[in-house]
Amino acid sequence: MNKVDDNPSRAERAHATRELILTAAERLFAEHGVLAVSNRQVSEAAGQGNNTAVGYHFGTKADLVRAIARKHLAQIEERRQEVLARIGDSTDVRDWLSCLVRPVTDHLAEVGSPTWFARFGAQVMTDPTLRPIIVDETQSSPSMVRVLAGLETCLRHLPDDVRAERFDMSRQLLVHMIAERERALADNTPTPRASWHDAATGLVDALVGMWLAPVTNDS
Repeated sequence: MNKVDDNPSRAERAHATRELILTAAERLFAEHGVLAVSNRQVSEAAGQGNNTAVGYHFGTKADLVRAIARKHLAQIEERRQEVLARIGDSTDVRDWLSCLVRPVTDHLAEVGSPTWFARFGAQVMTDPTLRPIIVDETQSSPSMVRVLAGLETCLRHLPDDVRAERFDMSRQLLVHMIAERERALADNTPTPRASWHDAATGLVDALVGMWLAPVTNDS
């Protein structure tokens, strides 16, 4: 009778260590900012005695940030693809904005409190050297390419500069309102909405109002 080997393989141990580092880094980056946290602090928070563990498993801090983003965005991508399958070729701007918002809030609801990804994203988006990582990873996903194209189709009546401006406004609202709710939940302080689902509804309502707002011509 062959003896079952209960010892994890080297690959399994490496994977477990990577997951510990990702979780610790995401939390520390979310709470303190990326630049304020050293690799040594991440290693210690992940329970790694070797202070070079972060560099060994991920390389640079930018590589670590990208790995955290990809871990979550892969799951959000799956949710967004499901929503896209339901709305088809809708010409309703609310459908496309819901597809922008709800996969993120549904993901955070499933992860369960406390979460750190929204605050992590807000911290990275305010760092000019790291911001392109999140932007590139998000906008290059197949689902986001289709969402942005769907919004463009619904909003062709708007001047190009107004569309560009409102896309920037949408990004700010999406990133920082979701991060604000996550922060409130972590701090156990009151939130305007009772659930992530309701918070998404309020955010979509605000985005629809912004996109459909009249355009003032000052010339």
